[in-house]
Amino acid sequence: MSLLGDLRASVNAVKPGRTRMRNYDLLLVAAVVTLLMFGLLMVFSASIALVDGPKYSNSTRYYFFVRHAIFIAVGLVGFSITVALPMQIWERFTLPLFFVSLLMLVLVLIPHIGNEVNGAYRWIPLGPLNFQPSELTKLAILLFAADYTVRKQKYMHDFWRGFAPMMVALGVVGILLLLEPDLGAFMVSVSIAVGILFLGGISAMLFLLLVVVLLGCFALLILMAPWRVKRIFAYLDPFDPDTVQSTGYQLAHSLIAIGRGEWFGVGLGSSVEKLHYLPEAHTDFIMAVVGEELGFVGIIAVVVLFLIIVHRGFEIGRQAIAMDREFSGLVAQGVSIWMGVQALVNLGVCLGLLPTKGLTLPLVSYGGSSIVMNLVAIAILMRVDYESRLMMRGERPDRRPLREYQ
Repeated sequence: MSLLGDLRASVNAVKPGRTRMRNYDLLLVAAVVTLLMFGLLMVFSASIALVDGPKYSNSTRYYFFVRHAIFIAVGLVGFSITVALPMQIWERFTLPLFFVSLLMLVLVLIPHIGNEVNGAYRWIPLGPLNFQPSELTKLAILLFAADYTVRKQKYMHDFWRGFAPMMVALGVVGILLLLEPDLGAFMVSVSIAVGILFLGGISAMLFLLLVVVLLGCFALLILMAPWRVKRIFAYLDPFDPDTVQSTGYQLAHSLIAIGRGEWFGVGLGSSVEKLHYLPEAHTDFIMAVVGEELGFVGIIAVVVLFLIIVHRGFEIGRQAIAMDREFSGLVAQGVSIWMGVQALVNLGVCLGLLPTKGLTLPLVSYGGSSIVMNLVAIAILMRVDYESRLMMRGERPDRRPLREYQ
């Protein structure tokens, strides 16, 4: 019996139950919606005092709340469009999207096109909003790595045909991101690509070689930049008298905020550190405000929600791969790696477990490009799940019954 016949037989065997199956993963949706609404609330709380400073003195207290709500609305539009696109389209346009992301990384470095903020060129102005190409790069490298792994499956143990091309691609992306500079985005992009290669079955020796090379590159990048070295020393002892008012200032106040929160927090809206003591309280260090206002319990609740997203993403990917949809499965697991690694780094920085690095907390922190691309990534994950559920009900992704494909 053919594989298609086996699949149809298995579908028919459990058809009554599967016809009542939802078209989406309820637990995943609940976790994502909860994080979005929680993020909107915490952005409002963390940013409400910024209008008292000179930079935003002409703004209202709802300035960041309204903008963040608009970003979520735009992201939901992108989500609606993305979730309607079959995975075949993403697979077909993986390479064009990858080259578009490279082009945007080049454009952001060109004066009068890229917008410079605090010495970094990371944004392209689009009218009243700024777009961050590095966020698109994360999605592009995810799709590229999944497509590459599927196409090069039989060369995964070959250095020149299975390993070197991906290293070249990561090298080009890395150079462009480091020219901005944006080491955080580079770390996340590399983690996504390496994770997908590992899940795709790359040789253990090549994988270890890749990890050693990347660790060496990160160490070299740190040593070549004196300000990064200072951040490392500040991370080791943020309360050192020589650094607490400079490179260790942000981390020191993040730890103070979390320490004040203890188990149950000082109460929603009652943070002291957000009153111009903790920089970037509504973006990179929003978890410090969560820790201060909602305590250890609030932090654990956020961690649990991210664990749900990561777990469901890997399960959705495993199910797709079991149905011989390797590209879709690797993409789903790549989204899980993206959300998990970025959340881990953000929380690690706020808790002083990792050196200070500017990375937003997915689905929670203020940031238009980040929120929009996070929702697009979640939409792709849900599309993979939706197509798997259709197949388990005996239908193809375009809803035609399996028997029409015999």
